[in-house]
Order: sequence, then C-alpha cells, then structure tokens
Amino acid sequence: MVKTTLPVILLRGMVLLPYSEIRLEINNDIDKKILELAEENHDNNILIVPLSNPLDESFEVNELSKIAVMGKINLKMELQNGITRVVIAGLNRVSVYNYSDYGDDSNILMAVVGSTTQFAITPKDEKILIRKLTKEFEDYIDTRHDISNSILNEITGIRSIAKATDIIATFVPVSYERKIEYLKTVNPYTRLLMLLEDIKKERQIVELEQKIDIEVKRQLDDTQREFILREKLRVIKEELGEANIKDDDIDNIRKRMEKSYYPSRIKERINQELKKYELLSTNSPEISTTRNYIDWLLDLPWNNITKDNNDLVKTRKLLDETHHGLEKAKERIVEFLAVRQMKDNLNAPIICLVGPPGVGKTSLAKSIANCMNRKFVKISVGGVNDEAEIIGHRRAYIGASPGRIISGMKKAGSSNPVFLIDEIDKMTRDYKGDPASALLEVLDKEQNKTFYDNYIEEEYDLSQVLFILTANYLYNIPEPLRDRLEIIELSGYTEFEKLDIVKKHILPKELDNHGLTNKNIKLSDSVILDIIRYYTKEAGVREIERLIATICRKIVTDMISNKNKKEAYRIGKKDIEKYLGKKKYFYTENDKKDKIGVVNGLAYTRFGGDILPIEVTFYKGKGNLVLTGSLGEVMKESASIALSYIKSHYDEFGIDYKMLEENDIHIHLPEGATPKDGPSAGITLTTALISAFTKKPVNHSVGMTGEITLRGQILPIGGLKEKAIGAHRSGLKTVILPKENERDLDEIPPEIKDELNFIFVNEYKDVYNILKSTKK
Repeated sequence: MVKTTLPVILLRGMVLLPYSEIRLEINNDIDKKILELAEENHDNNILIVPLSNPLDESFEVNELSKIAVMGKINLKMELQNGITRVVIAGLNRVSVYNYSDYGDDSNILMAVVGSTTQFAITPKDEKILIRKLTKEFEDYIDTRHDISNSILNEITGIRSIAKATDIIATFVPVSYERKIEYLKTVNPYTRLLMLLEDIKKERQIVELEQKIDIEVKRQLDDTQREFILREKLRVIKEELGEANIKDDDIDNIRKRMEKSYYPSRIKERINQELKKYELLSTNSPEISTTRNYIDWLLDLPWNNITKDNNDLVKTRKLLDETHHGLEKAKERIVEFLAVRQMKDNLNAPIICLVGPPGVGKTSLAKSIANCMNRKFVKISVGGVNDEAEIIGHRRAYIGASPGRIISGMKKAGSSNPVFLIDEIDKMTRDYKGDPASALLEVLDKEQNKTFYDNYIEEEYDLSQVLFILTANYLYNIPEPLRDRLEIIELSGYTEFEKLDIVKKHILPKELDNHGLTNKNIKLSDSVILDIIRYYTKEAGVREIERLIATICRKIVTDMISNKNKKEAYRIGKKDIEKYLGKKKYFYTENDKKDKIGVVNGLAYTRFGGDILPIEVTFYKGKGNLVLTGSLGEVMKESASIALSYIKSHYDEFGIDYKMLEENDIHIHLPEGATPKDGPSAGITLTTALISAFTKKPVNHSVGMTGEITLRGQILPIGGLKEKAIGAHRSGLKTVILPKENERDLDEIPPEIKDELNFIFVNEYKDVYNILKSTKK
C-alpha cells in the first residue's frame, strides 16, 4: 500500500476491526465535515482511530494510536433533527506515520498512513491454526444460548488467519481495552493466541455460571423465586470465597470516613445514605444509584488545599520561561500571590483571557498552575447547550451525574486547583436551558462559596478555585457573565515577538522532537522573519510551529537518505522555497517614487500591520465621489469628511473650487478583495485628495494614520505598535500620528522606534505644513 493521507474520525468506547462494520449517528458539525471530505477527496475512505481513554474530554495528538483501521463509508443517510446515520466498513489495518491538521482547519485531523508489517505463515501452518481457532470458537458458541450459530457462516471457508482472527475478535465479549489490544496487534499469530486465551476464559465463566445454576436448582424449590435468587447469590459468594460483600463494603466506607476530613454536614449525609444502603435489597435497582452517590461524596475534595508557591520571583521567572509577552496576565497572577501572603482568606480572581487563536491562552493557564504549584483541570464549554452540563442532573433521573464543575473538582483532587473553562464565548442557548446563566453562580465571588450541584445536593465551596476562562471574541460572552470577569485581552504577536518565540521556544522544541541539535540546523533571524512574513498570516504561532516542523522533517529525511547524520544545514533565504514551497502571502512594498494622488496609509489587521496606499484621480463630471476597494461604511464616511474639509478650506491648499465642482473624484484602495474599514485613514484620504488637485506629489517615504473631523482635528487611533512595524517593514522613514497617540510610543519595539521618525500632530494643517517641508 502506497503512503496516503486520510481524514480521521476518533471513536470513544467503540473499536472498529477489519472485516466488520459500525453504525454511527452523528450530529457534530466537525464530524459531518470529515465525512464530506472523505467522500469528496478520498473515495469514501476514512481513518478510524479509537481513543485509549474514552472518558477524557481532551487528548494529545502524539498519544493517538499508531495502528488504526482504514474504513470505507458504505451508507450515509440524513435523518431528522440534523442527525446523519453512517455505516462504515473496516477494510484493513494501517500504520500511521504522523497526524496533522487537515489543511487550514485545526479542528480536523489528517493522517499519513501506509501498510502494516506483513508476517509470513506457511499455508500448512495457517490451515492448522485456522482449524484450531474455528473449533474452539464453535465449542464456545455451543455453550452460549444468547449467541446465534449464524456467526459460524461468516468464518466458514476462510483461508486467511488474519481475516479469521479479526472476524472472530468482533464477537468475543471482551473489554474495550482488550479490543484495542486486538487492533494494535499486527501479527495474526499473536492475535490468534490472544483469542484462544480469551475464548478459554469465557468458556470457564460460562461453565461456572452453569454450575451455579445446576447447584441452585438442585437445592431449592422452583416456587420460591425470591429464595432462589438469594440462594444463587449465596452460591456465587461461596464460589468467589466472599462471605458478605455488602457488609465489608460498608465497613470500608466507615474506615475511609475516619481517615479523611469531611465537613460535619457531609458526614451526616453519608451516614444517612449508608443506612439507606444497608436496608436496600441487593436486587433493588436503587442500590447501585445509592452506592454511586456515596462514592461521589467520598471522592470530592472538601478541604484538600495544596500549598501555593509564594516565591514571587521564581513564579515570574517560570512564567517568562514558558511564555513570551502576555505581561498583563503574568502581572495579575503575581499580584494575586502577593496579596494572598498579606491576607490568607483572599478569594481567587475570575480571569478571562480574550484573544485570537494560537496566542497561548490555554498553555498560559497550564503554566500558571505549574508555577503556583496547583493542580490543573480543564473543561471545554464550546457548543454546550444544556445547563445540566454545568450544574448536574437531579438524582431522580436514570443515568444522572454531577455537572462538569463538580466532575472537574473530583478529577483535580484538591479544593484550590487552577480551573480552565475553555471556549466560554461559544456556548449556545436553546430549549434545554441557558448554560451561561448556570455559570453565573460559579463565577461570582460572592456566590461560589455555596455552589449547589443538582446531583450532589450539598453546598460546595469554589471560592479557593482560580478560574481562568478563555474566549476568542469578547462580545460573544453574555453581558451578565462578562460583568463578573476580570478581562485580560491578549493581542496577536508582532513579527519580532514571533521571531523571539521561534528562537527561544519553538525551534529548540522541534529540534528535540525530531532528534536534531542546533548544530544540525542554522536559521538566521532574517530567514525566520521571511518565513513569518511570507508563509504565515496568523495572530498566534501555530502555523510557524508547523512550518519549522516541516523543515526539520525534510532535513531528517535528507540526512537518513544520504546517511550523513553529522551534516550541518545552513538555510538561507534562497533555500526557503526548497523546503516550504512558493511564498503564500505578500505584504505591500513601498513604491520608490513620489506620485501625484498616491499617499501611504497604515493598516492594522488581525494578522499584523501593513501599509495601505490610497490612490486618487479625477475626471470631468459633476462633483460625484466614487469609492472602490471593498470599503466599509466608516471608511466611506471618512472619505466624505475629507472631501468636505477640503471644500471648506480649498483656498488654504491652493485648490480651484471649480475643479471640485466640475470633476468626479475616484478614490481607490488596492487589493479590492480585502475588506477595509475604520476611521484611521482620514488624514491619508485628505492628503491624497489635496495631492491630486494641486498636482503635487507626496514623499514616498512618509506614511500617516489618524481620524479627521470636519474641523480638521486629528483624533487618536488603535493598533499603533502593529502599524509602526508594518511601516518599518515596508521601508517608510517618517510616520505622522495623532498627538494623543504619543503616550502609546512605549509599546513600539526599540529597534523599530530607533529607525522611524515619528511626528505627532493635533490638526490637519500641521500635516500639510510637514509634507511641504519633507518634499525633495
């Protein structure tokens, strides 16, 4: 089998083996998208990977199985309520060489797969082994009255030991973990031995059950049904060598209560449930529900406080080592620890980290837990639409369980963990309830000391928990919930911050992951900056991490192919294309000539800063204003304000008013497919119009940004740091800015600040005078 790529579906609690089928009902948009990709791009083929721990909400990609099953979609049917029913047939085992994101979609996994190792068995040996396995399985089927003999038809005539073992493994009642062992066992002979062992165990269990039934029937009268059941239980206990399981269980619970600390009200509640547990018949459906509830009360950390790391210098150092920038978040944690030392009973803050994907929100929360010496637990509430997911189900319902908050506290094992609630802006609301409202009690410092879960039915203290929430969009968080949060906004990294992150964190990590050292690869700052500028367009650093990994993989492949592990690879700018292909993105480069009606503005996008040349021309008409370039309403208004300002001060700029009345004016911003909006292009639009009508060019090395009013006042703008970096990258020498932005100059990196001449203005006349003095 040639190496190929396949989209990945992850299974929880189910294992698909070759030569068998599974039926799934899917209502998740991501899984539906995976099925569509398989149909459109992979001939209905898809990779089925079972999760080793189906109860965990999160998983690490590097922990996924390297042996999986390639399946084929045999049937796909759209049902009511947006559910898709699909039947997938297992084709064969494949080896997974690596997992990665599917294209630009980080929510979908893709895997590179190939054939597994083939094991040779002589036809004679294979025939003997198949006969042995078939005989044992037939004998086992004969002892089971609940399994149909028609299963035997599926294995009749099979001559492949690999096929026979996979078909039979599907029908043997073993645990989920054992099924995964079958999947990962590539050698069919080893698989056969495993099956023989499991079939033998199952036969022994069946024989023991039959022995118990015969013994019970022999001793007791058929009319005494309850007595029969109790006697059957007695015989089972005799076979197991246990006198009274329930009595021992109650004794163990009481001993556990004595050894651990529980509040008096919780002890009283456990004792009440124990009395109920003692009185219940072992055949009562309530007994398992009551026992499970007692376990939850025992397992919750009612007063298990871990000791915080009070060394503020060490805490700050650990945070700086793991994350570049993010100063506000780091300062807030250090402040909390400092005040905590002054006052012991200080409630933990409720922090919400808001920023674009990939800037390090989740990983920062983990680092905060590590540096504070606290346990860390994470839940994701993206897509949650049932408030019972937060505050639990009432015990009256079958299958009731606590909500995610209490479940997280049990998992943490301490009363003061760092509790990360991810994707808080992506909760939904429907007829099932409003989970955002259910979170109000959890995230309110005045109320969470007495948090009430419907399942636990006892107050639980969450005041010592350090809640950290993450969101991509602040205004998608409901207002009542947002009011309770301490918002810390994390902006995207600048390209120089990304450069620092690559050098200090990403490159050493990827070198270690690929078995390389810094002696094997040499990447200069200029090369890394080119990769950042021309191959990524993101606020975070996920894509640059993938690109560095790509370079490492290609170098390792070259080293192994040429059997030269000591060679040092010096990657220059000319070599980037060899490893990463053609450039994907381009930033606007400054024109080297002064032109009439063309002025450099400064733009700020979620990917960083850039220059934005604005072009103006005019022609005979009736004074109409034409705007092109995918402009938003605010920018269109800025153009109208600029023209009105010029008309009211035409004589000051030496413009003939008849030209404004007898010509149509066309303003264009290049890259028409890219939407543009905002008021900060006001002075740039004004300058471009004046340049066009006075036929005087503007110095090409000058850029400007600022909102203009009808009175010519220059108002402050945002994104100064990113805009300054964009101006520097594009080769500008002078930048004109609003006077009120002078206070933001400290945000600009020193290396940029030293090479740009910043001029601050209060009104447009100052801009006009500066431009006259900067002409060649």
